[in-house]
Formats: sequence, structure tokens, C-alpha cells
Amino acid sequence: MANYLEVENISKHYGDRTLFENVSFNINEGDKIALVAPNGTGKTSLLKIIAGEDSSDGDGKVTFLKDISVAFLEQEQNYSNDKTIFQIVFEKGGQKGTIIKEYEEAIAGGDKKRIEKAIAAMDAADAWNYEQQISEILSTLRINNMNRKADSLSGGEKKRVALAALLISHPELIVMDEPTNHLDLESIEYLENYLGRSRCTLLMVTHDRYFLDRVCNTIMEMADGTLYRYNGNYSYFLEKREERITNFNAATEKAKNLLRTELDWIRRTPCARGTKAKYRVNAFEEIKERASMHIKEQNIEIKAGMSRLGKKIINCKNLHYRWEDFIGVKDFSYNFAPGEKVGIIGKNGVGKSTFLNLLTAELQPTSGEIDRGSTLKIGYYRQGGINFKTGQTVIEFVHEIADNITLADGKVISASSFLNYFLFPPSTHYSKIEKLSGGEKRRLYLLSILIAAPNLLILDEPTNDLDILTLNVLEEYLKTFKGSVIIVSHDRFFLDKIVDHLFIFKGDGEIKDFPGSYSDYRDYQKSSYFQKDSSLKKEMPQKDKKEYVAKEGSTPTKRKLTYKEQKELEQIEKDLELLSSEKKELEELLSSGNCTPEQLTEASIRIGEIINLTDEKELRWIELSE
Repeated sequence: MANYLEVENISKHYGDRTLFENVSFNINEGDKIALVAPNGTGKTSLLKIIAGEDSSDGDGKVTFLKDISVAFLEQEQNYSNDKTIFQIVFEKGGQKGTIIKEYEEAIAGGDKKRIEKAIAAMDAADAWNYEQQISEILSTLRINNMNRKADSLSGGEKKRVALAALLISHPELIVMDEPTNHLDLESIEYLENYLGRSRCTLLMVTHDRYFLDRVCNTIMEMADGTLYRYNGNYSYFLEKREERITNFNAATEKAKNLLRTELDWIRRTPCARGTKAKYRVNAFEEIKERASMHIKEQNIEIKAGMSRLGKKIINCKNLHYRWEDFIGVKDFSYNFAPGEKVGIIGKNGVGKSTFLNLLTAELQPTSGEIDRGSTLKIGYYRQGGINFKTGQTVIEFVHEIADNITLADGKVISASSFLNYFLFPPSTHYSKIEKLSGGEKRRLYLLSILIAAPNLLILDEPTNDLDILTLNVLEEYLKTFKGSVIIVSHDRFFLDKIVDHLFIFKGDGEIKDFPGSYSDYRDYQKSSYFQKDSSLKKEMPQKDKKEYVAKEGSTPTKRKLTYKEQKELEQIEKDLELLSSEKKELEELLSSGNCTPEQLTEASIRIGEIINLTDEKELRWIELSE
């Protein structure tokens, strides 16, 4: 296979800080590689050097295969405000755009030979229907008004325009930095399917673990300035990475044991050391160096405390929000419960962030009521990220919030000690915040939210710019967090690990409650294919349409449970088991002879309630089972 890209001995330093040193690797045709590393280790810097937007320190080289078409997708998009969507995509369309421009200039100039040459090039590149191709791909990515100016686009729309410009050029090698940031779930799944099927060669940085697992066939891990390559997907990488660290540390222990033996030999006759075998002395120095090496993973430790939480969180009644023609929320009623973990999903621009701003009183509803608990203390992690003063250092920023922090176990520590838990060692405390990487700023922002000990965490796209190791720790913290959590996220893996149920934002203010994780919801959507309204029959493949019509005209058969009914049936079975256990315990208490009159009364009343509840649930169980 052709070697598409050769990277040789590239390095990057910022002052005394070394991001990476003498990194070398190659990318062959068909490779789909994800670059994985902690925040602040230089992933984006490495991609920028490959893209030619930055240079390597020293004599490093980046070499592409001659005449290969390469496309880069940056993390953030900066477009000229007066350019339309169509102009942006057309200009970034690669070779076809250049060929069309040459054809138009040839026609305008009237040079017959130039026109003939340009026509031949148009034929060869199949560029005659290029504008139609642009329209089709923009439509696929749900961008319908191609004449909108760049300054009117949201972050998600800019990302979709950038994707359209990249995909329309059909590059042979694609380099992407966090391609899923700012994309909604529908766009992420479209891109995931496209890249999974495409024969393109790919190098990308991403924190989206489902995306990474389903698209990539190789993982490159950057750790301690070294690149480790794993020929497999994300699941394989996790397994082999753990194996690598275990083997390395086992070899270190072996070297330590050997060091003790060699040290005893070296010390046995110190005065005669000069007569000892020189190779043994040299080997001793090598063993000594190897024995000092040990891989100790540095992960953030989230030990933040939480304020006391009462029974009332936020109660919403007939909530409605409208601004001009935009309806963000329509007739929404819900009482959030203590310890509840809710995920919020929906397309970009349907009102998810608006909803969070209503809950936090940053916006006032057009009508309806929002009643907040008296003990409520909200930690609101905004999509926009951290706000800091120019020139402000890390320690100054934290001291503005608190000098001392109370941890979950009640221990009080200083702000500088708390920074260490979030992987900000003393050497970074006086670093200016503007010098931090995007991921480090996000980590500092997360610290600033948790430092105030909230009992309701509202997180708007918390996974953007955080590395995978930090996400793993955050997920474990949120799973055990005793307070309530409301999360807006496009990270499917993150949602699956955390939330109890979902609010689905359908648009025009409609919000549906779904009992399950994101993967449950996708399974539900697939299982409901034939339960959709008749307007969708037109969209079905002909074979499926015939089967659907046949089903409609046939003798009615036993109806399958919907996904929600299946979930209800499973919950009833669990409830009946719990009620049976509770009834048995109360009966044992009543027959023990050790009850007070109050206990006898309470137990008798509760047994009556259990019998009624059991009858109700058994009737519903029979109804669903039949």
C-alpha cells in the first residue's frame, strides 16, 4: 500500500515546556487512525504542523505522497463574514473549484485554445454538475439556505458547512481535529457512517468513543513524548494499553530486583571496583536507570463536596418560552427529583440551551411557573466555557472563587492543593490562563464549577475539548454524585453511562420524556419503524412497503409491546419482587412479639397498602403480558 504521509522527528516546545520530541510515524493508504492523548500534550499542535499551519522545532519533516489530495478539518472555523455558505463550500472544494474557475475565466477571455483545454478538464473532473453536488451535500447536512452569510451561522452550522466543503472534494487523505464538537447527534451519525464506509485514509483527534470505535482501525497514543501504535479499534486499544503499562511496570520490578543483586556485587569490595569487569559496571548503571522508571497514570481526582439538598429541586408548570418566531419551550410541566440524572438531546437550534437558561433564571418564561427549592445550589457549566481576565493566572482565578475548599469527606484543603487534584501541579499555578490548551481551560472551568459545592449540576456540552481519560473520571464522579444532574450532550457514550432518562427536543417547543439511555432511544426508533404514521410509507423501500401493506390487510395478530411498554413490564416485575420482600419482612416483624403499639399500627397499614399495590401491578402485568 502507498505511503500517504511520512512524519519524521518533529518536535514542539513552548518555553521550558516540551509537548513532544522527535515524533515519527507514517500513514499508509486505508489507515483510519485516531490520535489519543491527555489534554495539553500537543495533539492539536501536531495536527497543525502536519497541516502546514505551524512548524516543527529542529529538523523535523512532514512529507505527503506526490499529487495526493489532502483536506483538513480544524477544531474551530473562521470564515470571512461577508461570504455566503455556497461561496465557502465552492472555494474550499479543492481541484474541482480550481477547474471551474479556470473554465469561467477562459470563457470570459474568449481564448479558444484555453476554452478547449478547460472543457476537457471539466469533462475529466466531472465538474459540470458541481453546483448540484454542493446543493445535495448541504441538504444532506440540513443546510438549506445556501445564500446565508457566515456571520449568521451558529457554531454547529459552521461545523456542518466545513464538513460539506471537506466531503465535496472527496480527498484521499483527511486530517480532522475534534470533528464531532458542536455537531448534533444526527450529523455525528451521518459523518460516522460516511467515514466508516468510505475508502479514504484518515487521521483524527476525537474524544467521541463510539465514533472512534466504529470508524478507526488504528489508535496512536501519545504518552510521555512517545507514540504507541495499536492496530485495532478503541476497545482493542484499552485492552492493549493496560497490558503495555502492566508489562512495563513488571519489567521495572524485575530491574529493581536485579539492581539489588548488582548493587551487592558492586559494594562487596569497593576498593577493588577498578578491577571489576567493566561491562558489569556499565550494566549496573543501565539497570539503575531502568529501575527508576515506572508508569504512574495521572488522572484528575474529583473529590468536591456537595451542599445539602432538600426534596424540592425545580418544579416546572405549563412552561412556555417564545422569542419572535422562535418557540423554545411549549406547555412543559415536570418536577425534577433529588438524585435524578436527565439527558437532553435534539438538533442544534431547537432550544436546549434556552431551556437550561430558563431553569437557571437567566431567561424568564413567556408564561408558566418555575419553582426552585430553597436549598438549591446550581453549578452551571456553560457551552461557551471559562471567562477570565486577560493576564490572569490559574491560582488567581481559583482564589477569586475560594481560598479553602471542603471536600466530599469533610476535609478542608487550600485552593492550590485542590488544583493538584485536577492535574495542575505547582509549576502551572502561575501560568496565564490564555496560554493553556483548550482542554486545560475546560478542566479549569470544571474545577471552578465544582469548587462551590453545587447540589444540582447543569452541564451544557461538558465533553467538548476534554480528553478521554478526564471524561472517564468525570463519568465515574457523576454516576456516584448524590445531587441531581441535567446534561445537554452530543456524546452518546457519555449519555449512556450517566443518564436515567432523556428529554427529546423535537422542535417548536415540543419536549418528549423517554425512559432510558441514548442507545435505548435509538433501538426504540428502529423498533418503531412500522408504527410510524402513514406519511412515512412513501419513504420506505418497495419491499418493506409491500410487507407493511400486507400486514395492514391481514387478520389482526397479537400486538408486540412498544419499547415503553416493554420497559414498564420489566419495571413491574422488579416492583412486585420488592413489594413481596417488604411484605414478608413486615409479617415477620408482626409475628416477632417485639413491636410497640405504634409499630404494629404502621406495619398493618403498610401491609394493606402493599396488598393493594400488588393487586394493581399484577393486573397491569397480566394486561401487558397478554
